[in-house]
Amino acid sequence: MAKNEYDAIVVGSGPNGLAAAITLQRAGQAVLLIEAKETIGGGMRTRELTLPGFKHDVCSAIHPMAMASPFFADLPLAKYGLDFIQAPLPAAHPFDDGSAAFLSGSIAETAAALGEDEEAYLKLISPLVNNWEKIAGDIMAPLHFPAHPFLLAQFGWNAVRPANAIAAKFATKAAKGLWGGMSAHAIQPFSNLTSAAIGLVLSAVGHKYGWPIPKGGSQSIANALLAYFLDLGGKVETGRMVRSVKELPTHQVVLFDVTPKQLLQIAGEELSACYKRQLGRYKQGMGVFKVDWALDGPVPFTASECSKAATVHLGNTYEEIALSEQQTAAGIQPEKPFVLFAQQSVFDNTRAPAGKHTAWAYCHVSNGSEQDMTAAIENQVERFAPGFKALILAKHTMNARQMEAYNPNYIGGDINGGIVDFSQLYTRPVLRASPYRTSAKRIYICSSSTPPGPGVHGMCGFHAAKTVLKDLFS
Repeated sequence: MAKNEYDAIVVGSGPNGLAAAITLQRAGQAVLLIEAKETIGGGMRTRELTLPGFKHDVCSAIHPMAMASPFFADLPLAKYGLDFIQAPLPAAHPFDDGSAAFLSGSIAETAAALGEDEEAYLKLISPLVNNWEKIAGDIMAPLHFPAHPFLLAQFGWNAVRPANAIAAKFATKAAKGLWGGMSAHAIQPFSNLTSAAIGLVLSAVGHKYGWPIPKGGSQSIANALLAYFLDLGGKVETGRMVRSVKELPTHQVVLFDVTPKQLLQIAGEELSACYKRQLGRYKQGMGVFKVDWALDGPVPFTASECSKAATVHLGNTYEEIALSEQQTAAGIQPEKPFVLFAQQSVFDNTRAPAGKHTAWAYCHVSNGSEQDMTAAIENQVERFAPGFKALILAKHTMNARQMEAYNPNYIGGDINGGIVDFSQLYTRPVLRASPYRTSAKRIYICSSSTPPGPGVHGMCGFHAAKTVLKDLFS
């Protein structure tokens, strides 16, 4: 029998595809990484979307999970030009009265600013911050017997609860609002089981590692990962859309950094009828509508804390955010949506010409929505930063359908690779002994549609590659 051209092929060069390719190449396998676009990166891309000299992150922008990831911690990416910038505050949350809650690198500072909720906040978040190194490997992994079961159980008890249940622990507007902004990253109603999980992790990671900005844009992360992969001897091919497994060079195994919907389209003929039915039941979450701006100056937030933060959560009170998420999930687009806003150029002067700035924001919309939310988003920014609109030099927008057209992994604009609810937190994409194995012996899935889910951390690809090494190359 003729020798395979490659030991492994990885289709898709998002953070998980790159992580899978690197993990396999480091183990001595000959790996080919294939990307449909002309540039690698998936959600980690940076482009001049508005005006020349203004660099905008097309998808992901702020990267707390990269700092918290065991996979990233093991890579020499600084050698390949990756430099993370920390803002004075990871995140801020303004209110209509001009005040703001904030996430600080110091959990004590954040808690103290919450007044009578100081002890409640410390009790909730401190155990996760203090024990992150012990339990990160368990949290960011598929279901398995944990190394520290009691510590993980302590986290798990709160993580599986609805965000509403956690909010009930707080009495103040500041604490509730801060928690609401964190919880909204889960992109689902706060009444859902497990809607607290992402908020807990992002809060704890923010205290421990910050919410950093990659200097020069998110593309810098992808470029560093690719450079390391190539130095290991890996091969890459861009501008090649894979539509069938049969199109690929000869190989022992292929890993797909794609969603279940795409896997069915590309490899459906190779999969069992039962597995295909399971994939067909996979649930997508809400989509996003995104705006990028070129600005004539920094955003004039009323609350001074917001000018110190790379990320600003715009939604006012917990109750207002919760209603926004509930309505959006029900197909009702609120006039005042929760807006996730980032101002990278305030802390990274490579993003815009001297004296100018960029800004990045999105709100949640119904999956597949084509509704234009530009005005609603800009009104929310103006609400907390009077004079913002007057600074706009140019803008670029993408509705949910356009997000999917740009990155096929964003089905209907769903940037989380599928809803992260109780039924899909650890059993994504289907309930199997290993979420990375498909019904076809030499076909695996390694995208954010597998555990531990969304975020630029590479752990889905890392665990998928480890599974492949155990199954086929041990």
